[in-house]
Amino acid sequence: MNVDVVYLTLAAAGALVFVSVVAGLYSSRLGLSFLLVFLVAGMLAGEDGLGGIVFDDHRLVFWVGNAALAVILLDGGLQTTVGTFRTGLKPALLLATVGVVVSAAVTGAAATWLLGVDWRLGMLAGAVVGSTDAAAVFALMRSAGLRLSERLASTLEIESGLNDPMAVVLTLILIASVVSTRATSAWTMLAMQAGVGLAGGLGAGLAMAALMKRLPLAGTQRGLAALVLASAGLAVFAGTSVLGGSGFLAVYLFGLVLRARAERRVLGALSAMDGYAWLAQASMFLLLGLLVTPSRLWPTLGPALGVAAVLMFAARPLAVALCLAPFHFDRREIAYVAWVGLRGAVPIVLAVFPIIAGVPGALRLLDVAFVVVLASLLLQGGTLGWAAQRLRLNLPAADDEPAQRAAFGDFAIDPAASAEAVFAFYGLPPPHTPGCSMAEWMRQRLQRPPVLGDAVWHGAARLAVRGMQGGRITSIGLQLQGREPDVPGEPGEPG
Repeated sequence: MNVDVVYLTLAAAGALVFVSVVAGLYSSRLGLSFLLVFLVAGMLAGEDGLGGIVFDDHRLVFWVGNAALAVILLDGGLQTTVGTFRTGLKPALLLATVGVVVSAAVTGAAATWLLGVDWRLGMLAGAVVGSTDAAAVFALMRSAGLRLSERLASTLEIESGLNDPMAVVLTLILIASVVSTRATSAWTMLAMQAGVGLAGGLGAGLAMAALMKRLPLAGTQRGLAALVLASAGLAVFAGTSVLGGSGFLAVYLFGLVLRARAERRVLGALSAMDGYAWLAQASMFLLLGLLVTPSRLWPTLGPALGVAAVLMFAARPLAVALCLAPFHFDRREIAYVAWVGLRGAVPIVLAVFPIIAGVPGALRLLDVAFVVVLASLLLQGGTLGWAAQRLRLNLPAADDEPAQRAAFGDFAIDPAASAEAVFAFYGLPPPHTPGCSMAEWMRQRLQRPPVLGDAVWHGAARLAVRGMQGGRITSIGLQLQGREPDVPGEPGEPG
């Protein structure tokens, strides 16, 4: 190969990433998704754009996409503490299984009708876009500067880290139903994906945590910790996948166990790991943008936007409502979790599966997935902060006294105080359970373990958890002003 070609290629790639990062930094101020900039940059450099680069190597996209997602999920696991994981595990697990199936089924039925295709191809389209994307959720929730309650934030992040196995299983089963007459056992495949992924992630995490404690990574060698973690994570991802398990689940659990068992060693590597994750996201979204040919999208644009609308406004809200209702999430929280059903790289990577398998019409599925991702990043990704503020779910900073008073009220109530005495003093209805403390009353009303920011209405008063320590309420805020009628959903509110 000509040396000048190599240098020109490196220069073009470096310039493309540099311009994308700089543009992304400015676009985030406008409320636009950082990842959207990389996607658009890839499109502009592609066949129909200014760069004119013809790129259709689906296998390369498959490999790069998987490797990038492994790094992103590893970083997500390393950033999650065990306490946070326990808080959101149960609702996230239901969303990652039943929620994915419901979203895929409803979206697939709509895709069958809107695209005018065989039901198996329509359901395959639903499976491809049925799961939320870890890269999008991790990146956008952090860049948006949100301060959600621990339960809400952990539910969203853990769901995105755990739901890939179900989406992969559904996709593979439907591909098999199209290209093969061989019966495929959904339960067997799911058991393999989840079981091997779980065992691989936990086992490798425990072994790696023991090794990390013994590695000489002090001083200047501490910078090598991130490289050790990233390479080990990729090996766990690939090894688990070879054994028939979910590499996505394994690498996320691998990071989670490492954070829990070797936290001191992991903390020093988090900033470098965050850089690796951003590099993985940039590379992946640029490549995905190159893969898509906008001129080919036009015939499919209308039906694909219809699929995106059904997913965002019907399928995802229905799935979230069904899964979170048993855990006593209020209507505002359910609405927000439904809205943060972000689609990113995972649907496009999954859409490559049927192309490699030779499914007829698979290129059309790729175009549909791309439109769904673009719509999600534009509409949902660009309004995460606005939606949190509108639903009053964004907690104020600890040093923002006016915001603290607006969120928690002017009065601080001792959680050990008698609920009867407090309500009598403020002229509120007596509690249903005599003799209980304010903390006990809050727990009874919430019907779930409390977290910072939880609030309930009692008569004309709004009471909120304003302080927590070790799972125990340390302070309760009280507001006596009337509620905003257009912000429904808090437990026990009037009307």
